[in-house]
Amino acid sequence: MGKIYVVGMGPGKEKYMTFEAKEALDKSDIIIGYTVYIELLKESYKDKQLLTTGMKKEAERCRLCLDKAIEGNTVSLVCSGDAGVYGMASLMLEIAGDDPEVEIEVIAGVTAALSGGAVLGAPLGHDFCVISLSDLLTPWELIERRLRSAALGDFAIAIYNPSSRARADHLKKAASILMEYMDPSRPCGIVKNIGRDEQSYRVCTLEELMTIETDMFTTVFVGNSRSKVINGRLVTPRGYTNHE
Repeated sequence: MGKIYVVGMGPGKEKYMTFEAKEALDKSDIIIGYTVYIELLKESYKDKQLLTTGMKKEAERCRLCLDKAIEGNTVSLVCSGDAGVYGMASLMLEIAGDDPEVEIEVIAGVTAALSGGAVLGAPLGHDFCVISLSDLLTPWELIERRLRSAALGDFAIAIYNPSSRARADHLKKAASILMEYMDPSRPCGIVKNIGRDEQSYRVCTLEELMTIETDMFTTVFVGNSRSKVINGRLVTPRGYTNHE
């Protein structure tokens, strides 16, 4: 029997992958993933069989991995960021079930909260949470409750999937909810196209998030009550009483 690696490939470029992720891809006969992610890998892995499925074909992708592994292949199922953070690991394990016919190993990667946070400075220096604004699989009412709970708990927040063509106003709605509990001047930041040639970032305020255009390749950061901007970088202090 073959084996399946569920690989978090980080932001996309090879230099952002962990050594463990590269090793899994090198061991694989077949690499399977969403079309955008396979495009990022095709130059480095020309010797592999590369298979793709489109958007909203996640379950089909997992079953394809199982079929290929049952045939005796070593297969990598790739996803951006970390395989277990809004990634494919949970679905792959669900579809394989309690008695999988092949071994499945989950390979950690660098999720956008971490890679984007490094671009901005240190926005997640203390307790934080990650919330996706996509209501494709999660009801918006539940997303609202999570936003309110994060605000009440004074968490720094990393926001994934802030908007898309179908839900262009979701970040504006989220910022409006957060401003019920936070000052409009709360330090925030955005990073677009993390780790790619088009990468850009901006430090802003919570109020300014109401008017900033974002997309599915943008990660938004909202500081906690102690966050501040230092030399243009967004910083959430850990809480040390001195700097000795």
